[in-house]
Amino acid sequence: MLASKRNKPCYYMETRADVTELMSIRHNLSRALGVKVTTGTFYIRAMAMAIQRYPLMMGRLVPDVGHNNGDGTVIEIAENVNIGFAVNSPQGLVVPVVRYTEGLSLAEIAKEEKVLTDRARSNKLTLEDIEGETIALSNLGAYDIDSFQAIVPPQISAIIAAGKIIPTVVPQEDGPVVRKLVSLSLTADQRVIPCDYAARFLHCLAEQLVDPERMI
Repeated sequence: MLASKRNKPCYYMETRADVTELMSIRHNLSRALGVKVTTGTFYIRAMAMAIQRYPLMMGRLVPDVGHNNGDGTVIEIAENVNIGFAVNSPQGLVVPVVRYTEGLSLAEIAKEEKVLTDRARSNKLTLEDIEGETIALSNLGAYDIDSFQAIVPPQISAIIAAGKIIPTVVPQEDGPVVRKLVSLSLTADQRVIPCDYAARFLHCLAEQLVDPERMI
């Protein structure tokens, strides 16, 4: 991670997503699906959906073997949306990977997230469990952190950082109302992902979370 911080010229941006409806259905949805659906489950599902429209978020620089001098690079876009998510285990921070999320339902993501989290906390992750991520998620909401900026892992070009969900007074036409908002921060490698492209992706991600019914 130190090498990534030193060598990757990253930029940072932040938005807030309204997750009021998401939080209101989460517990009942968990009972209906027969598996615990966490906020992280929704974040992973929303990221998978947004990346379908913005695949460059999974791009990375690789050597251009056809370059005359042999020292050029090209952008390679991953074929699958493999999302690494940070888990605090007894051995420290680990990042298991939910693979092929572009083809998984919310319930399937929830099941895979639980299996990987349980393995991480019992020190039973395999090498396959932690390899192959193409974008990452770090969620510190449970640690009472409002917002933060994450470091992009060395092998990828973007990471989403989610803070805690905060009841917030929001002005509306009929008067102020209290809504539940969450901070979503994006760190991205500017050599791979243009700022305006990343901004559209982040906005799309927030839009998915506003309407959780379409993620089910």
